[in-house]
Amino acid sequence: MLEKITSLYSDIDVLIVDDSSPDGTGKIVKDFMANNKSVSILERKIKDGLGRAYIAGFHWCLDKGYDYICEMDADFSHNPKDLKLLFDACENGAGLTIGSRYVNGVNVVNWPMGRVIMSYYASAYVRIITGMKVRDTTAGFVCYRAEALRAIPLDKVKFKGYAFQIEMKFKAWKRNIEILEVPIIFTDRTKGVSKMSKGIFKEAVFGVLELKIKSLFGKY
Repeated sequence: MLEKITSLYSDIDVLIVDDSSPDGTGKIVKDFMANNKSVSILERKIKDGLGRAYIAGFHWCLDKGYDYICEMDADFSHNPKDLKLLFDACENGAGLTIGSRYVNGVNVVNWPMGRVIMSYYASAYVRIITGMKVRDTTAGFVCYRAEALRAIPLDKVKFKGYAFQIEMKFKAWKRNIEILEVPIIFTDRTKGVSKMSKGIFKEAVFGVLELKIKSLFGKY
């Protein structure tokens, strides 16, 4: 992933957030950094979930003064070539752009049908409960304007798993941040393994209800 991104873009810096991975991620990144100054690593001592890792990365990027911050998976389910689509949409005025699997039908390749159905209807469930018009609420391929991220109280983001993606979009939407979905083709991972579990799924299902209820009392 590092090789691909740095070969495509000369004006993008890359941050890897590593929660003490036991697979040697830290060493691989540091070896790559020796010959590429556009790559950095943020090493965390504990494994504390996807959401906490992203929040730490967001703070790092905001402290460094970046204008646009993009998040993506490192397993090639998100095509690095599509980064430009998200950046361009933010440069044209959106506060949050989403690489969307569902804004134009269903654009998913090599997923089992059951997984596609679950993902598609999960987003439908979120729309019904929250009122958001976002078609791909669980998408993890997004770009934020820095001012949009600063408007969201990052240290109050609760969820750690896939519900984190929903919560971030919900908090942006409640703050009237313009959200734009950009159609992409999502391809099942070519590297790594899924972190999905019953606990993560439960957090997402009941977390959406919690977000909605709290929002009724102005807590968002």
